[in-house]
Amino acid sequence: MKLFINGRFLTQSVTGVQRYSIELIKELDQLIEIGAIKGEFIILSPKNITNGITFKNIKVKKIGLLTGHAWEQIELPLYTMGKLLFNPCGPAPMFKTRQVVTIHDMAVFSNSVAFTKLFVIWYKIIFFFIGKLSKKIFTVSNFSKDELVNYLKIKESKIIVTHLGKEHITELQSDNNILSEYNLTKKKYILAVSSMSPNKNFDAIVKAIDFIKNKNNYDIVIAGGTHPKVFNKKLEVLPSNIKHVGYVSDNELKALYENALCFVFPSYYEGFGLPPLEAMALKCSVIVSDRSSLPEVAGNNALLCNPDNPEDIAMKIVQFKVDSFRESYELKGYNRAQDFSWKKCTEKTINELKDL
Repeated sequence: MKLFINGRFLTQSVTGVQRYSIELIKELDQLIEIGAIKGEFIILSPKNITNGITFKNIKVKKIGLLTGHAWEQIELPLYTMGKLLFNPCGPAPMFKTRQVVTIHDMAVFSNSVAFTKLFVIWYKIIFFFIGKLSKKIFTVSNFSKDELVNYLKIKESKIIVTHLGKEHITELQSDNNILSEYNLTKKKYILAVSSMSPNKNFDAIVKAIDFIKNKNNYDIVIAGGTHPKVFNKKLEVLPSNIKHVGYVSDNELKALYENALCFVFPSYYEGFGLPPLEAMALKCSVIVSDRSSLPEVAGNNALLCNPDNPEDIAMKIVQFKVDSFRESYELKGYNRAQDFSWKKCTEKTINELKDL
């Protein structure tokens, strides 16, 4: 088979959709290496690559003079005219028919308040044409599949669900220096991953702390992103037990997962929800929102919370202070995480592409 891959993700910072693209192609590269898959695979990218990742058996080719949406809508479809194109990151050429696209979620429909009006309009237009004209649509959860059917009226038979994997975090070496740097004690801190998006509902965690007795005995660690908006509203100085460690490497994040009392993720909307899977894979007990795809990913192997009820979140955190209870969920979550792998995701993706 010969397949072109939309490599615009190589020009972007790594969030969930870029992580999916990178890990899927890394796994594809490995499958080619061992002879499990044969063919020619070429990543096409704009000239402004910022991610220096390389592959042994997959070419990366810079094409065109444009960047961003203009490159994707004009130069990419011209270069791949009549050829099969795989778009792993969501956006894709609107009017190309010989292509397959991964649409990770329908947040521009379900959670439009998290984006600018222009962003919502643009992506609604793109997704409408992609849904109608593409040969197949991949998505990352059954929840997202239902959303695609509901909002874009795509036939269920056209949509393939491929869950994400966790090896990108499990196979790393932990960097425990971050624990001493911030004076963190094992099982004495609550971990969250911050984001500027109000969708992540971070302030619910901060409010939940007020409902915990002896709350000063526990630190709240916020990893990732810039200083959360919740603090910019009223607080000039963080309470002493809330530690915002800022951007952390994947190795440091692994150490934070492994040593936390629990990981709290009260997000309102997720197409999949990779951080809870990462935490479960590292035997960290997890509390997730009872919304969107999160119950599908976690099953009964994490505690579900009402993201609108900080007292409920606090109650779930307190439960994990009991060692035997927490350890049971650490094991349940770990076992659940074994159901997910990038190899499964990639093999299913390639098998579907072979049909085309």
